[in-house]
Amino acid sequence: MKAKKKRNYKKEYKKFQKSSTQKKRRALRNKLRRKFAKKGKVKKGDGKDVHHKNGKARVMTASKNRGMRETSRIKGSKRK
Repeated sequence: MKAKKKRNYKKEYKKFQKSSTQKKRRALRNKLRRKFAKKGKVKKGDGKDVHHKNGKARVMTASKNRGMRETSRIKGSKRK
């Protein structure tokens, strides 16, 4: 039996955050957050998140946004 090699999570995380697509996505999320903050809909520490889906954004409570079921975990999903 072969021993499993330990995953280097730190290396994986660094690689993921450096990718150009991830940088663009993060920049877009930050831009939308600033836009909502300027309108007065969100502010630091208010417990709200900017929910992004299909290019549209809206403000919702952090607990509701983070508590949503992921598509990949729904029974019958083809995404794994």
